[in-house]
Amino acid sequence: MRRVSKITAACIATAALSFTATACGESSTESSTSEDGKLKIGMAYDVGGRGDNSFNDSAARGLDKAKADLGAETKELTAKHGETPADREARLSSLAEGGFNPVVAVGFAYKDAIDKVAAKYPKTSFGLVDSVSEAKNVDSIVFTEEQGSYLAGVAAALKSKDGKIGFIGGVDLPLIKKFAAGFQQGVKETNPKASVQIQYLTTGTDLSGFGSPDKGKQAAQGMLDKGIDIIYTAAGGSGAGAIEAVAAKKGSWSIGVDSDQAKDPALSKYASSIMTSVVKNVDTGVFELAKSVKDGKPLTGTHTYSLAEDGVSLTTTGDHLKDIQGKLDAAKKKIIDGQIKVKTTT
Repeated sequence: MRRVSKITAACIATAALSFTATACGESSTESSTSEDGKLKIGMAYDVGGRGDNSFNDSAARGLDKAKADLGAETKELTAKHGETPADREARLSSLAEGGFNPVVAVGFAYKDAIDKVAAKYPKTSFGLVDSVSEAKNVDSIVFTEEQGSYLAGVAAALKSKDGKIGFIGGVDLPLIKKFAAGFQQGVKETNPKASVQIQYLTTGTDLSGFGSPDKGKQAAQGMLDKGIDIIYTAAGGSGAGAIEAVAAKKGSWSIGVDSDQAKDPALSKYASSIMTSVVKNVDTGVFELAKSVKDGKPLTGTHTYSLAEDGVSLTTTGDHLKDIQGKLDAAKKKIIDGQIKVKTTT
């Protein structure tokens, strides 16, 4: 079944789950019993897993909603630093072998593993977040990160004192460059005199840039020392370090990503300096897939969760955008109407 063109963003409350250690350094959460016919959802997180205050947590909210609303049994496994492609394949295979259906892979790094494992388990529905698989039993869940980032760029340009703005990306990869491209375009089209310094924490196959708060903090501090007063970080768990550094510099703003980071318990003490967050509603994609499997009509194919569908958005926690909301709304309308074409590369 192909997706319909419109979605309704879900309002999801995060439920606390306990963790236990498993083999190979992974973390796991699993219901103690299973019942015949009960929906069983397997979740394979990227590095950082549940509790990263960002990307993985957004997926976790969708899992929590499925557990609460659909009565699903769940199991969660988390990738670790330095693992091989075979490790990701084994993780997905173990969930499929365990009867979990659907099995959701969180992050583009699972793309090759999904392609192989989905072929081995044709009766299992798989979800792939942030990448596209051509396998017939995979629901590819992608987003227009660049559109949400453009709006963040507009906000940064309007709020910056001197037009010195920074972007920190977790890893120098095409996906993260979409965030950087949209953000830079939004800044420059709002204030042509502004500058955007772009920095990536790691490159190539080194994905530690998504789970190293110390690296995020160090990069942000370097930007702050150069007079940059607004920093947007798209780096998973590393963003917590950048947010911490910005909070320590009076008059500076951070922009969060993937989740409303001002509301995250681990970052709430920095809320007064978090201007906004560019939210990707990964939770909606996860829940929609789970519900479709329960209804006996598994979603397949590719769907892009866009700005028009509230697939991406800016948070308003703290009312820090109140004075510029009209200009943000105008920019949003132009993107949706096609008057503004947002770039995906810098």
